[in-house]
Amino acid sequence: MRDALDLEELYTASYRRLVMQVFAICGDMSKAEDAVQDAFVTAIRKRRQLSGVTNPEAWVRTVAVNQVRAGWRHAVVVRRYGAKVPGPQAPVEVGPDHVQLVAALAQLDVDQRLVVVLHHLADLPVTDIAAELGVPVGTVKSRLSRGRSRLAELLDDRVDRPIRGQEEPRDA
Repeated sequence: MRDALDLEELYTASYRRLVMQVFAICGDMSKAEDAVQDAFVTAIRKRRQLSGVTNPEAWVRTVAVNQVRAGWRHAVVVRRYGAKVPGPQAPVEVGPDHVQLVAALAQLDVDQRLVVVLHHLADLPVTDIAAELGVPVGTVKSRLSRGRSRLAELLDDRVDRPIRGQEEPRDA
């Protein structure tokens, strides 16, 4: 638990200072905050490595600055190749059914969501999904089955559905 406490202390002591430093480097407060936050997430993941560092704040700053620099490199690539991307298409129409489906998908486990989308929206067969994800076909089938079952529950919009074991009321 001492590692977690040390990271909390480091965060409390240096977050604002690091954000201001990274902001001075990149000129965008939102990107600076995101980079420092992500750097602390990396620090949590790599706390053992961080525990052996002489200056943890400098380590976090380096991670944050590297993230900003990676964003710059990505932007250069996008500018270089963006002109080769075909022009804009007609806006994508998103109706209420699609919004409801996306909201229901968001409630699935990530692995289930992925196989459901790949199978039903990308029209990939189970074998292709297994190959793409690097998992056995049986795993894909299991995730697909569970995902479909959960979606059926989430998307069932019949308000007056009878409770199991009870009959629907009949008119006299």
